[in-house]
Amino acid sequence: MKAFFATLLAAACLSGAPAMAQHSGHDAHGDHGQPAASSATDTTDGEIRKVDKPSGKLTIKHGELKNLGMGAMTMVFKVKDAAMLDKVQAGDKVRFTVDKTMTVTAIEAAK
Repeated sequence: MKAFFATLLAAACLSGAPAMAQHSGHDAHGDHGQPAASSATDTTDGEIRKVDKPSGKLTIKHGELKNLGMGAMTMVFKVKDAAMLDKVQAGDKVRFTVDKTMTVTAIEAAK
């Protein structure tokens, strides 16, 4: 009886292998690490509260982050490029984009 179940289990595992192999080569879906195009809902208004150049971070009091489903609050964010830290100072009103890794990917002075 044990041999029967072992054979049945092996057959079930092997029959799923072709389907798994087909799926693993299927690259048409997903972002595969590519950044998505920004939209108006990705950009958020904020105010710089602190610029921390040694750690490469900004503290920003921001409005709703619609692309991430987060409400307004003050948060610390990493920046994609350290040069962004030279463009802002505490008190600046900005419009910025944050990705799902909580990294500021774009920032500009608010108009």
